[in-house]
Amino acid sequence: MSALPSRVQLCPLTVADEDEFCSLVQESAELHGPWTQLPGAAQEFQAWMRRFDDGTNLGFLIRIRETGAAAGMVAINSIIRGRYQGASLGYAAFASSARQGYMTEGLTAALRYAFTDLRLHRLEADIQPGNSASLAFIERLGFRYEGLSPAYLYINGAWRDHERWAITAPNPWTPDPSLPHV
Repeated sequence: MSALPSRVQLCPLTVADEDEFCSLVQESAELHGPWTQLPGAAQEFQAWMRRFDDGTNLGFLIRIRETGAAAGMVAINSIIRGRYQGASLGYAAFASSARQGYMTEGLTAALRYAFTDLRLHRLEADIQPGNSASLAFIERLGFRYEGLSPAYLYINGAWRDHERWAITAPNPWTPDPSLPHV
């Protein structure tokens, strides 16, 4: 049986997405609650976009193929090569498209991109312990729980504990040329 074609596509996040992104973040404030801080205003967005300038962080919109609407975003952050070959994963759904499976398809595409195109070996997702929806979501995607990181990220004015979840590339895996041979 063949898999159904994805209803979404990953599109690189660009400065041209500012108005749409900020509007969706504002509309999704209740959904994002205390869990994440995304830029909801032009000046914040422009500053936030600078993190993608050097290629160690990559940002994408998850767009619904049928309509072109953004269902969410995903970022592959802090890409480290050498012996690590890994990165951290950030993501957020937009309220207008939440709970329709678009994020599952979008994150599945992001994992495929990270392990195949970027040839990363490991992705880590760090989630606040009270964010039960995100914890259940990441576990469904195949991530495994690795532990608690106290006071790990500064969010909404305080250092927040985060659970560490990770997934590694499926075998066979083709390593990036920066992986040492010995």
